[in-house]
Amino acid sequence: MKCSVFVPSHITGFFEIIDHENPLKKGSRGAGVVMDKGVITKIKIKDGNGLNIKINGKNDPYNVTITKKVIEIMKKDFNLDNKKIEIEHDVQLPIGAGFGTSAAFAIGTALCISKTLKLPLTFNKAVQIAHIGEVKMKSGLGDVIAEINGGITLRLKEGAPGIGITDKLVLDESEDLFVISKIFGEIKTSDIIGDPFYKDKINFMGKNLLLKLINNPTPQNFMNLSRKFAENTGLMSKEVLETVKIFEEETLGASMAMLGNTAFSISNTPDTSVENVIISKIYHDGCKFL
Repeated sequence: MKCSVFVPSHITGFFEIIDHENPLKKGSRGAGVVMDKGVITKIKIKDGNGLNIKINGKNDPYNVTITKKVIEIMKKDFNLDNKKIEIEHDVQLPIGAGFGTSAAFAIGTALCISKTLKLPLTFNKAVQIAHIGEVKMKSGLGDVIAEINGGITLRLKEGAPGIGITDKLVLDESEDLFVISKIFGEIKTSDIIGDPFYKDKINFMGKNLLLKLINNPTPQNFMNLSRKFAENTGLMSKEVLETVKIFEEETLGASMAMLGNTAFSISNTPDTSVENVIISKIYHDGCKFL
């Protein structure tokens, strides 16, 4: 028995952390962009025992923790005994750079196991498990619900799919918009969202931006608000700021990916003077089985 699913990546532009003791109701409000590069998760399940997880064909003990957490959560409600599970995550973007790859791992794992074993789960119920895993691992708060929505996503109400509420900008899908990114390293998401100092700054700056985007729902305004958020929270490094300023002259706007030491921009063309960039397109759909 096997299954494969593609989950797109997601960059958050700005956000507000909303706490709740129930992980299904904990999350973030804000906005971000979903891209056509992401994670393909392939799962094989057969009789036996054991769990084998590889990322881009290699054993990666550090980055398999979210996948293991999702399986651990599923085991509490479903019998996964006497099953040998083999998981391969093919990642098209760097991990830990603000592209929501951990959420993509979690979604792919939950959906593929549910489909392969024919578990009694609807789509939302399956991806709720991915959201719970993200919250418990402190690896993300809003990537799961955004990655199944696509486009430039507005997270209007916090929480897992089926509980949180999303919207998206109206874009002409016949005309490509490009996301150009320059990576300078990793930021551990848990170090930021778990820090009271940064949490206060994030929530102070992020709480009013969503309404401003709703009142003027354009890619340019999304980028402008994201830029204001990144600068005023003090999260943007010097090298990211320098690249953002270059991107701003060439594109519809630029800012820092939340949360990664990464500059990103939205552009009408893939052209840029910045070297060693990652170029993707806005992806208007959510995840899909392959």
